[in-house]
Amino acid sequence: MNAEPAHSAAPSHGFLRRRVFTTEHRALAVLYLLIGLAAVIVGTLLSLVIRIHRVWPTVPFPLYGILRPEDYLAVVTMHGTLMVFFVLTVVPQSAFPNLVLAEQIGTRRMAFPRLNATAFWITLASFLALLAAFFVPQGAPISGWTSYPPFSAIAATGPGQGAGMDCWLASIALFCIAAVASSANFLATIVARRGPGMTFGRLPLTVWSWLTSSALTVIAFSALFGAALMLFADRHFGTSFFIPAGEVINGIARSGGASGSPMLWLHLFWFFGHPEVYISILPGMGLASALLANFTRRPVLGYRFMVIATLMIGFLGLGVWGHHMFVSGMNPYAGTAFGLTTIAIAVPSSAEVLTWLAMLFRGRLRLSTPMLFTLGFISFFISGGLTGPILAQPALDAYLHNTFFVVAHFHLVMAMAGVFSLFAGIYYWYPLLTGRLMNEMLGKAHFWISLIGAYGTFFPMHLAGLAGEPRHYAQLAGPVESFPSLIPVERGITFAALTLAAAQLIFLFNVFRSARHGDRAGENPWRATTHEWSPDLHPITRGEPYVYGPYPGGTKDFLPQWELAAPATSAQPYPSGAKPE
Repeated sequence: MNAEPAHSAAPSHGFLRRRVFTTEHRALAVLYLLIGLAAVIVGTLLSLVIRIHRVWPTVPFPLYGILRPEDYLAVVTMHGTLMVFFVLTVVPQSAFPNLVLAEQIGTRRMAFPRLNATAFWITLASFLALLAAFFVPQGAPISGWTSYPPFSAIAATGPGQGAGMDCWLASIALFCIAAVASSANFLATIVARRGPGMTFGRLPLTVWSWLTSSALTVIAFSALFGAALMLFADRHFGTSFFIPAGEVINGIARSGGASGSPMLWLHLFWFFGHPEVYISILPGMGLASALLANFTRRPVLGYRFMVIATLMIGFLGLGVWGHHMFVSGMNPYAGTAFGLTTIAIAVPSSAEVLTWLAMLFRGRLRLSTPMLFTLGFISFFISGGLTGPILAQPALDAYLHNTFFVVAHFHLVMAMAGVFSLFAGIYYWYPLLTGRLMNEMLGKAHFWISLIGAYGTFFPMHLAGLAGEPRHYAQLAGPVESFPSLIPVERGITFAALTLAAAQLIFLFNVFRSARHGDRAGENPWRATTHEWSPDLHPITRGEPYVYGPYPGGTKDFLPQWELAAPATSAQPYPSGAKPE
């Protein structure tokens, strides 16, 4: 396969026109991946600062010195914002659809190429606006990635809450605009630009996951955009959407204006915040189904059932935001209702997990690197998801809320599961961009070290949370010996985090080395069935997306969507001892 995208629709121009100022979706996918790479590097370095400071609080950092408590909160805020928005949203919900969505539905381009390109540039502006918060007077904001008012609404609440907080709000507002524009383009493309023969019943499950997550993005990010504008108005225009009357901050009383409520921000933010979990994880679920079919050489069990489960997860995901607010003073009856919806959403999620396990049972499993990372995704999704129903109980959440138990839960089910699905997708689709395969030995080393490092980092946090360790304490040692018995646990977590971060150097080396020296991939290296691997620029969809196993009239173990099945009357049995390819 050539290094150029097989389905490129862009005219032949100079480098800037083809690779930077482009409307071609696959070139935009590469640019989104570069944003994700930059964000994950900065976010990972910030996470290491967090871990080192927690166990060695007096260690000076190069070019900075000893971290103060307010600096620690700024690092936590920027780490969370970078990872949630610019890694776990940008890569699965912007980069991957641009890479393969159009081809998977049998078309050459997106519905709105210029809108698609505009969304990228707004995303880049959002990323730069967030990074600018490091360099403005007083530095980055300290309100956490959730930015709860009234502290985030009044600049006098602390360092970073002035220009740094404004940079954060500008970044989030721009990101919302870009995410809604990009998702609207994906929705229009799926609905209106499917190729000949590509009915909704023949869509790959990855496309169904992007359809669902795009719909969630349009709804959830619209709410967050409105909330960001309201918070900005409270900060600069004297409104009181989120500030109670008579609020006193640092001895300064807020005068004038009507009485607002911080609870309104919680409702608006978490109406976005919990669907954001599914915006990040649903693409990984669709990819897991596709890769399990490919690497077990078995059809997806219950295709229509999996589609319905995906849509149910999206629908129910809009009704569970209140479980983040059990200790906020919310009506207990509302808490019970949100607890029930949270339990309800576990049903379709569990159904998909059981389907994946059934596909593994007696499947002809090939443990290539993409399959290993898919299994890692499933492992984290299960282990992190099991603690979800615990936090869905108001009585239990009252104790565990804002402890490291919550950090462990969402880092396993969202961060690690999400990141492992991203690695699976990159290893799997890498040949589409370079024409080469990534090195398998390096890929497997990357997987095993990352798996051990991830569990070593986040699983012990459950124990720290059960012991009552709060998540926003700057340190456990030093002048305040708050949790001395947990210091050895924290040290172990930090060493595991350093191991996890070091493993990613193997991945980066593999990515850049394989682009020049990797094995040639050929046209369809994974013997896949979906259209991104089709040699035809204008494929006609003739069958289902995941047809594996011996089929009548052939000697292969897969039937691509662009090929016709041989008539049943011409079926020939395999010769004795013969095996499918």
